[in-house]
Amino acid sequence: MTHTVQDRTSDPAVAGGARQVHLGRWLTLASQRFDARVLALMAVNDQLPLALGNLAARGRLTASHIHITRHLTRGGLRLSDLARVAGVSKQAMGKLVDQCDAWNLVRRKADPRDARARLVVFTDAGLGWLNAYEQAVLQTEEEMRSELGKEVATVIAIGLEAYAA
Repeated sequence: MTHTVQDRTSDPAVAGGARQVHLGRWLTLASQRFDARVLALMAVNDQLPLALGNLAARGRLTASHIHITRHLTRGGLRLSDLARVAGVSKQAMGKLVDQCDAWNLVRRKADPRDARARLVVFTDAGLGWLNAYEQAVLQTEEEMRSELGKEVATVIAIGLEAYAA
């Protein structure tokens, strides 16, 4: 069900008014929908190893796992840096990296610049995951443009980019 700003006070489902239906809420819902579509496309991507596709199809790979995909550079990052750029705690990112390591998406290796430090890097399967992610994002963006109209999608993108800066 969609709600407009005009009906936020008349619909009992959104009786909280501005507490429940505001721009931030719409951004959250849109982001959740976008991530869900990306994961759905990845679940059926025949370029991914079967095990990863099955994990995505069963909902075991979530938007949380996309944090690593969005923020981990191809050259790798220290866990603390990955957590910082993803906007999560080091402990939360550590658990996520452990999961992704168990699924062979990433691995930890010695940092060549500092023997005491470890880098989180994509495995070959993880690079395949990253490529599938990039394809799924492009397709999801195109679907969004098609649904909203190119002009509206462009205005949204420009506005969000300006707001986030």
